[in-house]
Amino acid sequence: MHAVTVVNTFLRLGLLNVMQYRADFFMQLVSIAVTLGTALLTIGVVFGQTDNVGGWTEPDLVALIGVQMLVRGITSLVMRPSMERLMENIRMGTLDFMLTKPADSQLLASVAQVNVAASADVVGGGIVLGLALARLGSTIGLQEALLFVVMLLCGVVMVYAFLLATSTLAFWFVRLDNLLVIFNTMFNGAGGWPITIFPAWLKYSLTFMIPVAFAVTVPAQSLTGRLTWPYALGAIGLAIAFALGSRWFWRFGLRHYTGASA
Repeated sequence: MHAVTVVNTFLRLGLLNVMQYRADFFMQLVSIAVTLGTALLTIGVVFGQTDNVGGWTEPDLVALIGVQMLVRGITSLVMRPSMERLMENIRMGTLDFMLTKPADSQLLASVAQVNVAASADVVGGGIVLGLALARLGSTIGLQEALLFVVMLLCGVVMVYAFLLATSTLAFWFVRLDNLLVIFNTMFNGAGGWPITIFPAWLKYSLTFMIPVAFAVTVPAQSLTGRLTWPYALGAIGLAIAFALGSRWFWRFGLRHYTGASA
């Protein structure tokens, strides 16, 4: 319950911050709309020349875009801005203020910054996903819906673990902001297409090094009937490994933090 109270407090503070800068909030909404429009236009152009891309039809790819927006919205809501702030706090030595608070340091670091405008991505992703499923003419039963939720959760956990591990490197290296920029570029670019269409070296890189495949393609596969149970169980196991590994790395990094007094 204490963790829920901490998260709720930071979300309220983030909402109050957005209310102070309404123009910035609406500009972010416009940016999200332009990004979505560009992605759908690209898909329309591609499928004006072919019936499928690597076995994926146009409605399948629209569903994948919806999943990508959902994951991007969820991670951009709290995780990514919090990790950016974490790296800044480590660099400036101001992480001390967080470490003295009576709560788990990883939890505090993970919810320290909230970007409420990213919720528009979540809502937009849900709408796009619903439209795609309507075009597919598929009836999503309880089993498919649960599998999608589990795979989506696994993808979000992997992205969070990757961002946390990357940010933890700031205990040893001065500036790592470019790594988050690279991740954002890869996610927005490669994440908008099924991982199966890429060459083998890039496919494995986007699966085990930068978890774009598990964050976007795998949940989309669960909705379009392409996901096998062995692969789904493997995704769950990998998500647990990512979470435990990033937790260990965070605690290891804390032992090397010298603070502002050094």
